[in-house]
Amino acid sequence: MKIATWNVNSVNARLETVLRWFEEAKPDVACLQELKCVDEKFPAEAFERLGYNAAVHGQKTYNGVAILSKAPLEDVRRGLPGEETDEQARYIEAVVSGPRPVRVASIYLPNGNPIGTDKFAYKLRWMARLTAHARELLAYEEPLALMGDYNVIPEPRDAAHPENWTDDALFQTESREAFRTLKWIGLTEAYLAADGAPDAYTFWDYQAGAWQRNNGIRIDHALLSPQAADLLRGCEIHRHARGWDKPSDHVPLVIELDL
Repeated sequence: MKIATWNVNSVNARLETVLRWFEEAKPDVACLQELKCVDEKFPAEAFERLGYNAAVHGQKTYNGVAILSKAPLEDVRRGLPGEETDEQARYIEAVVSGPRPVRVASIYLPNGNPIGTDKFAYKLRWMARLTAHARELLAYEEPLALMGDYNVIPEPRDAAHPENWTDDALFQTESREAFRTLKWIGLTEAYLAADGAPDAYTFWDYQAGAWQRNNGIRIDHALLSPQAADLLRGCEIHRHARGWDKPSDHVPLVIELDL
């Protein structure tokens, strides 16, 4: 089973590019982030024509997450528990049915900039809530894949120029510590387990020729429960998609599980 995560940076504005990648990569499951549309405006029919079921948690203009699956989706949860007043559409999870079901979440973690503001405090609270919820999911002892744009640069090696990110929320000590805390509850980072090669980035800014100069960062991650990590067969970053017309500033990350 191939499970992908991709921040598409507006699914409707880049629909042609997104569908091109789906037709090329043929993922079994895809977790999308930053849809920038409400549920009713999500182009479900375009994906249905390719054989996908869709579960969507959208929001006008901002945020928005979805899970697309060739197999039926069950037990869908929209929104991350732990803060009832949080109206931002940043989390959706579902069980992908099959001979051996797998629970998948699509995550769009808050950016947090600028630091020292409520936005950064919200980012850290959100990460703590994610850790608490992930701990509950791990108790099910089932294959679990937490896929998404985490907006965290875990280590200096995950940025072409880490010195440029010292004042950014993505690279703050608190953000990186919160990411490690999440992993340490029993999750495996798929890319490090399956590949781990340096200079593997998933995001290049639109500004200052970042793509042309390979000035990227690795902020899109797949975290796996022990039951899923045991099934991990590979992890790829589809870097070439950044060079297409009307690209997202992120590229897909695809894991393969022996399911």
